[in-house]
Amino acid sequence: MSDRMKDPIEHMRAGFGPKTTIVFVSGIFNVLHTGHVRLLRFAREMGSVLVVGVLPDSSEGVSAPAELRLEGVLSNKSVSHAFLITGPVEEVIDALRPDIVVKGKEHEARTNAERAALARYGGKLIFSSGEMMQSSLSSLDEADEIQGAAHDILPRDYMRRHDITVRELCDLTRAVERVKVIVVGDIIIDEYIDCDPLGMSQEDPTIVVTPIGERRFLGGAGIVAAHARGLGADVTFFGVVGKDDAGGYAREKFSEYGVGSVLLEDESRPTTVKQRFRAAGKTLLRVSRLRQHSISEELSARLLAEIEPRLDGTTLILFSDFNYGSLPTPFVTRLSELASARGVMMAADSQASSQLSDIGRFRGMRLITPTELEARMALKDQTSSLVVISETLHSAASATNVIVTLGRDGLLIRAEHEGRLMTDRLPALNRVPKDVAGAGDSLFCLTSLALAADGDIWRASLLGAVVAACQVARIGNMPLTRDAVLGTLSVANGDGS
Repeated sequence: MSDRMKDPIEHMRAGFGPKTTIVFVSGIFNVLHTGHVRLLRFAREMGSVLVVGVLPDSSEGVSAPAELRLEGVLSNKSVSHAFLITGPVEEVIDALRPDIVVKGKEHEARTNAERAALARYGGKLIFSSGEMMQSSLSSLDEADEIQGAAHDILPRDYMRRHDITVRELCDLTRAVERVKVIVVGDIIIDEYIDCDPLGMSQEDPTIVVTPIGERRFLGGAGIVAAHARGLGADVTFFGVVGKDDAGGYAREKFSEYGVGSVLLEDESRPTTVKQRFRAAGKTLLRVSRLRQHSISEELSARLLAEIEPRLDGTTLILFSDFNYGSLPTPFVTRLSELASARGVMMAADSQASSQLSDIGRFRGMRLITPTELEARMALKDQTSSLVVISETLHSAASATNVIVTLGRDGLLIRAEHEGRLMTDRLPALNRVPKDVAGAGDSLFCLTSLALAADGDIWRASLLGAVVAACQVARIGNMPLTRDAVLGTLSVANGDGS
C-alpha cells in the first residue's frame, strides 16, 4: 500500500476512541441503489462507525468515475467515512484493523481475501444483504436524485448518466403510435365504494360506515390495454370473462376506449371484481369476488386460435398476469413459441398480492417487471442482494431486461446494454401518491411500448416511471393519454423543450 493511502487510514484509525467498533465495507458502487443502502444500513448497525472503501476505476465492472462513486457513498447517512482504495483490500484491512467486515450474502460461498487479513488480529467477517422492507419509507431519502421545485419530477442525475433529453423522451412517446399490440391476461373490474364514517358500533368493536357513492374502473390486464390505446398504439385485447354484468361492463369500456377485444365467456367463473371501501381518502377494506382456477384446455385452444392469425404484423405482445387463471403455463408457452417464430417482441408482468406468482415462467421476454417480492418468490430466494436477485432472474427467465419495482424506493434496472449487463436505479417520481393501484401496470405498459418503438431501456424505463408518477396522483385506474405524458414532460422540463 502506498503511503498516500496508508497515512490517512492510520490517521483515521487514531481518531477513533478505544471502545469504537469499526465496521468496514468495500465495493464498486457505480450507482447507489436500494440494495447498497440496505447493506450499508445493516453494516452501520453492527458497530459504532462505518468506513467504506470505494474500489478504483481499474476494477472489473466499473462504469462511473471514482470521484462520482465516492460522492454517492458519502451522501448516505449510514456512512461515517469513505475513501478511494488504491491497493489490495487486504492491505486496507491491515492498516484500518476493523472489528467487522461486512460483505453481501452472495459472497459467502466464494473465496474472500479479507478472511486471512482479519484472522491475523481476530476481526470478524459477516455476510448479509440487509433487510428487505416492503412498503417502507424510502431507504434512499438520503441519496434522492430529485432536486429543485416540486413540479420537477425528472431525475437529472439519471438523465445525465445516459445522456437523455426531454425532447428525446417526447419523440419516443410519439413513436408509440407505430406499435401494434396484443394484450392478453386477467380482466379485473375495480369498484371504489366511497363511505362516510358513522363511528364505532356500540355492540362490538366494529367501525360503521354508510356508502355515499360508487365508481367503477376497468382494471387488471384491461387497463394495460386501455393505457396502450390512450398512448397511441393500435391495441387488441384477448381474455376471458364471466357471463355476468361485470363482463358486459368490460366490453363497454373496451369499446369506449377504442380497444379491439376478443372476450370468451367462461361459465365456470365470474368476471373478477375487486371492491375497495374508502373513507376520508383511506381504504378501509378490500373485498375480491373471483375464481382462481385455470381456464380449460378448450378455452385456451380457442384463445390461441383467435390470436394466431393476428400475429403477423403485430409488434408487441403484453402478458398481463394477475394469477387468476387466464394464463395457464401451457398457453403461455405455446403463444410465446408462436410469437418468437414470427419475431414478435414480448414483455410480461406477473403480479402477486394475496396470491402466488412466478414471473420466471415467462421466458424469452424483452422485459419483465416484477416487484421485489415477486422476483424472490420466483427464485425462492429471500436472502440474496437485490442485484443478485435481478441478475439471477435475468438468466433464469432468459429476459433481455429486468426492472424490479420497489414501491417508494423506485426501480432497479438490470439490462443488457452494449454487450454487457448493467445496473441502474430510478427513484420514485411521485413521493405523495393518492392511490398506488395501477402504478405497476402503467410502468409496464409504456416501458414496453417504448422498447417496441426502438427506444433503449434507459429512456423506456424513465418514461415508464413518469407515467407511474402520473397514475398514482389520482384515484382509480383511468387510461393514460399521450397528451398527458407530453404535458407532464413539458412542465417537468420547465421550458418545454
